[in-house]
Amino acid sequence: MTEKSDHITLTLPAAAVGLNGEATTSSSLTGNRKKSLRRSWNQLPRCQRNLIILVISAMCISVVFLLPSQQLDVISKNSLSLDTNSAALPQSRVIRHNNYADDRDDVQVESKSNIIFSPGEQNILPAPAPQKQEPQIAIESVVNIPQTQEHVQPQPQPQPQNEEETLDKAQLPNILNNDFTNDNNFNPKHPNNAEDDRAAIEVALQDPNSLPASNGLTIEEFLGRIDLKHLPQKQHFHGPNNERQEAVVNAFRHSWNGYKKYAWGHDNLKPMSESSYDWFGLGLTIIDSLDTMYIMGLEDEFIEARNWISEALNFDVNRDVNLFEVTIRILGGLLSAYHLSADKVFLKKSIELGNRLLPCFLSPSGIPYSDVNLAALSAHAPKWSPDSSTSEVTTLQLEFRDLSRLTNISLYESVAHRVNEKVHGLEKNSGLVPIFINANTGTFRNYATISLGARGDSYYEYLLKQWIQTGHKGSDFLVSDYMQAMDGVFSQLLRRTPKENHVFIGELINGKEFKPKMDHLTCYLPGTLLLGHHFGMPDSHLLLARDLLETCYQTYMKQPTQLAPEISYFSTAETEELDIYVKPNDAHNLLRPEFIESLYYFYALTGNRTYQDMGWTIFQAFEKYAKVTNGYSSIGNVKNIFNTRLRDMMESFWLGETLKYFYLLFSNNPKEIDLEKWVFNTEAHPLPIRNQ
Repeated sequence: MTEKSDHITLTLPAAAVGLNGEATTSSSLTGNRKKSLRRSWNQLPRCQRNLIILVISAMCISVVFLLPSQQLDVISKNSLSLDTNSAALPQSRVIRHNNYADDRDDVQVESKSNIIFSPGEQNILPAPAPQKQEPQIAIESVVNIPQTQEHVQPQPQPQPQNEEETLDKAQLPNILNNDFTNDNNFNPKHPNNAEDDRAAIEVALQDPNSLPASNGLTIEEFLGRIDLKHLPQKQHFHGPNNERQEAVVNAFRHSWNGYKKYAWGHDNLKPMSESSYDWFGLGLTIIDSLDTMYIMGLEDEFIEARNWISEALNFDVNRDVNLFEVTIRILGGLLSAYHLSADKVFLKKSIELGNRLLPCFLSPSGIPYSDVNLAALSAHAPKWSPDSSTSEVTTLQLEFRDLSRLTNISLYESVAHRVNEKVHGLEKNSGLVPIFINANTGTFRNYATISLGARGDSYYEYLLKQWIQTGHKGSDFLVSDYMQAMDGVFSQLLRRTPKENHVFIGELINGKEFKPKMDHLTCYLPGTLLLGHHFGMPDSHLLLARDLLETCYQTYMKQPTQLAPEISYFSTAETEELDIYVKPNDAHNLLRPEFIESLYYFYALTGNRTYQDMGWTIFQAFEKYAKVTNGYSSIGNVKNIFNTRLRDMMESFWLGETLKYFYLLFSNNPKEIDLEKWVFNTEAHPLPIRNQ
């Protein structure tokens, strides 16, 4: 026993003597400890007891929630099941897509961030970003998925009892098993040879409503596995910001109202006879106009067009359509609308249409047939010739490549890129190609005309734009083919008129004989040359672009209507009276966009507003001579202001291209669409630039 002044400490052995003289066991000591603890607890102040209870409760709750969250991580990694009755996001493995190019380190641009502009400001159209962001909705009512789902946390789902409810990973070799949030991870495995492509097409054609190479995965099932954060980022436009843009929007509304009243659901409006014209029976004007309406901020018109596509657009049409025209207008229009609005209905229709176009690539050579029956899923050469147009078979690749990037199905890109490879290997005239190619033999027609106009034009355009679309890498044979072709333009096709020194691009008849004829279609070339120079082409391309732009402008200004003819001829001898002249059969104007397209590129890439003034002069001429009560009509004679001979036809490209380029040309902001991040297809539908 130890004694201290304030207390006494008593140490007992393991078996101590109790108060009654008996030994105290360990069990009796335990009972005493319980009483002591209870007594101590009761002696604590109430506030301390409450605090201890709160701490213990918090620890218990943490343990309870920690274990299920760990279990949830395991479930989310291993389960491909879907609970279709749940309001939560699908539990299937996320489909990652829409991966856009990183900003180039070597190019200085005004803005590389995703910017939301307040009303009154003008926006630079940013490339969609793969990271998760809040939905930014320009036209909210077109989105089919409730926006609140973005923040819904997935809950663990029981394993389905029905085996059909689960998609085995082996069924989805190239879709759900790939994580490609970055384009560098997108590495589609192209078939080793054309026979592999053919076999894949044959399987795909068994059901065009399924995804190729997915063992029967339907398009609907595929779309159901794309969650909100992997949709494209919706783009924002705030409508016209000056009087000129207002005038263009009014022209669009006037055209649209006439189409809606007299030609709704048909391909083209005939404004004079208040009727319609069907080329393919696919509603060309509606689909060609989608992104124009979106960019102009015409929400009501966009929504009614979107609803028609969702409810009435049917590709199971038993008639032949042109592969090229349907690709650039309909497939391109649908893909662009998807990238801008993030509405899955456009991707759904794009995939089905892409499947129905695949029969064209079943030719012996891999050069596609020009015509396809979308219902019969059969293709053939044009009825008037065994040959396809060279420009048509080489102006599919932007769209088919984009479709592959969106689905991670390599077949679309593979068959289209194989055409690039075959044409690359053919003999050319200083890089220039004949305007006809045979789908059976895979060779150019002997002694065919060489032209940068009709049937040849967009071959050269897509060489450059494919290179831009895939990140403009230096080793790509597409850009080397483009540069060689432009060298051929300088050496073979370039001429000046003797008096006024107008630079023009002629043709080689039979591949040899020079003809001083230039289609209005060729007026796309100044813009393409300038775009190429922006991405590193030599200064000679810039100089030629400027000269050709001025020549194209003069083809408008030298006509009494100030509207260009379809074809212009140029003098080559000083004895000729006029430097630029027009033959009677070539004096029509179809409301074409090519020169306005080039003006847009010059304004967008230089900021020089002189090009806006040039475009405004031409827009006013269209208002004066082509506008009619129910829309706008092509005219038959640009040479006579008193007898323009209205032709009673409003082509879909008037709304899809010409008015779109006018609208962008007149914007206060030359970078309303950022050409560092978007590339226009040949029908003016913007598609994203990617890393590869």
